[in-house]
Amino acid sequence: MALAAAMPHLPALGLRARCCEDTLGRPRPQRLASDSAGLLNLFPEKIPIVGPPVPRPRRIILVRHGQSEGNVDESMYTRVPDPRISLTAKGWEDAEACGRRIHELILSDSADDWKVYFYVSPYKRTLETLRGIGKAFEHERIAGVREEPRLREQDFGNFQDREKMRAEKAIRLRYGRFFYRFPNGESAADVYDRITGFRETLRADIDIGRFQPPSERTPNMNLVIVSHGLTLRVFLMRWYKWTVEQFEGLSNLGNGGMMVMQTGSGGRYSLLVHHSHEELLEFGLTEAMLVDQEWQKIARPGELNYDWLTSGPSFFTDSS
Repeated sequence: MALAAAMPHLPALGLRARCCEDTLGRPRPQRLASDSAGLLNLFPEKIPIVGPPVPRPRRIILVRHGQSEGNVDESMYTRVPDPRISLTAKGWEDAEACGRRIHELILSDSADDWKVYFYVSPYKRTLETLRGIGKAFEHERIAGVREEPRLREQDFGNFQDREKMRAEKAIRLRYGRFFYRFPNGESAADVYDRITGFRETLRADIDIGRFQPPSERTPNMNLVIVSHGLTLRVFLMRWYKWTVEQFEGLSNLGNGGMMVMQTGSGGRYSLLVHHSHEELLEFGLTEAMLVDQEWQKIARPGELNYDWLTSGPSFFTDSS
């Protein structure tokens, strides 16, 4: 009570929760001009946006780390902490090849003012992957890098007993890949919760144009998220509102593999701008998910797909 009494009065900032794509990139409502507590210096994202909306990055590119020592030798997890596992020589090749693919993709836009901004998991194999990717870019093309702990790998516990872990993964297949929690570790549902927080940070960064100074803002910004297989699948699930059943049908990206979310004609991010139907079917998308991705290609931020499984009456079409 004494602590509460000593706290200064904080003015209300008019915060309200929003969903990622439904309002992403739209101008925010004007906030209070009064800032007696100096909060706007601490939280620049609360400064009212004046003028035209900030341009959205052209792409959000999801990258899985290159081949790691743990990918080729599971016994590594019994003696090396998961966050300290390195890339193999092939993993470095995976990373550098991925950087070249991203560079070629961006050059295909024929834009002169493009840049890249990176978010990266703090694990050693993802940081090394980032360094490999970065070799493809000149220094002035890199707008920034942020290490983001919420992008870390699913926690399987601390040092892992190889035989016990194999047994746990077999149990997970019976229990369900999304809800099964490893002893002293996480379930995919736990990863979903922290990715929800990261998505809100990403949305705010996009809304305020954190990647570039106001005088240099361009739609030719490309965001690259370097993370782990399950974490990236959960990110896509959260962004596109996929169901648990749809998530469990997805395949893992290969080491150094990438999935590209790119703005369509209406301004929303769709996987079908860059990828083909065949690629996404191989990744695990269903026909219904592809239909939604087609809608994402032409829809505008703020629009809602009422024919999507969890957005409208189509959820009940199979009921008798």
